[in-house]
Amino acid sequence: MPFQDYSPEQAALLPVHVRDVLTEKHLVFLIGAVVERQDLREWEAAYSAEGQRPYHPALLLKVLLYGFALGVRSSRKLEQRVREDLGFRYLAGGAEPDHKTICEFVRRHGRRVNDLFTAVLEQLQAAGLGKLGVVALDSTRVRANASRQRVMTETGLRAERARKRRQVRDWERRVGEMEPEENPGGVVAELERVRQRLAEIPGELQKLRKSGLQRMSRTDGESRFLHSREGFVLGYTADAVVSEDGLVVGVRVTQAANDHASLVPLVDQVERRCGKRPQRVLGDAGFYSNQNVEAMEQRGIELYVPDSVLAREMKQGQRVRGAARICHSGLKRLRQRLRSPAGRKLYARRKGMIEPVFGTLKEQRGMRRFQRRGLAAVNAEFTLMALAYNLTRLHTLQQG
Repeated sequence: MPFQDYSPEQAALLPVHVRDVLTEKHLVFLIGAVVERQDLREWEAAYSAEGQRPYHPALLLKVLLYGFALGVRSSRKLEQRVREDLGFRYLAGGAEPDHKTICEFVRRHGRRVNDLFTAVLEQLQAAGLGKLGVVALDSTRVRANASRQRVMTETGLRAERARKRRQVRDWERRVGEMEPEENPGGVVAELERVRQRLAEIPGELQKLRKSGLQRMSRTDGESRFLHSREGFVLGYTADAVVSEDGLVVGVRVTQAANDHASLVPLVDQVERRCGKRPQRVLGDAGFYSNQNVEAMEQRGIELYVPDSVLAREMKQGQRVRGAARICHSGLKRLRQRLRSPAGRKLYARRKGMIEPVFGTLKEQRGMRRFQRRGLAAVNAEFTLMALAYNLTRLHTLQQG
């Protein structure tokens, strides 16, 4: 049977232009167009005229956003894809930034990522997206880029200090017992290493005491042990707000062990980013507090967040004994809204709005663990993930 010609060593494997392979509706062209519309003068001003000429911020932004949209967040994997993947090569314009350049770019511009997220969101709203009639918010625990085993406790540090003191005495004795003609270089070097570690322990003890924590990660000191469905995880709490048409309109990462204090900051953030308040806010029982109910009523926002009693009632499908004993007027109005047929129907939309976002980010784009370390760094990482999600959402809506 005759086959088509096959010659992997031929000189020209690639077409004349990327658009000959990728259709005009491909995601890379959307990302490229969105980044080109942004004002990047502050990004450009962050570089010095001295030294080697840097890559343009637009190039690295496009590569990062396309990578995050595909679930490729590791700087080393991005470096590899830029060399091998047609879409990445197009966005990089044939350049090949290495992983160190990509890491340094995110570190240098971490705070500007937040402004970029807002700018793109404003442009999407101008196009009629990001509707705030109803918003849903939720949180999830994301593991830190740190080992659960490499943690320090006061008991462990005190025990280590005692061991190092004994080691210093032992090494000093060995050095003293050596003959002049012997070469003590290796022994002296080991003694200095142990002394250096011994000198570091008091600072770590002080840092641990100031934090008020019983245990702290050595590799990411800003991560926390947080309770999740899988048990306690070493990581952060990632919060997000989603509009009724599926755009992420608010994001932040905290060290909080619960969600009580997150509702008001998230709603305020949506107002700052979008220029107006949401009309109705949906959230699970973890976001309930009397203070949150009062704050939303003062802002004229309808809150649909059940307290623990009403959450059990909604789950069981019947009234919980003692639920009628209400001393807080705001809670009474909240329960009336959620018990009404219209309120139950509206609240039923919450899972369909927010959970697919977290599901996509976790299952398809690897957000079960952050790549970077430190609260500021993981905030920038999560914001980039949310921005990439919004661009893929826009791409999906345009295709539909």
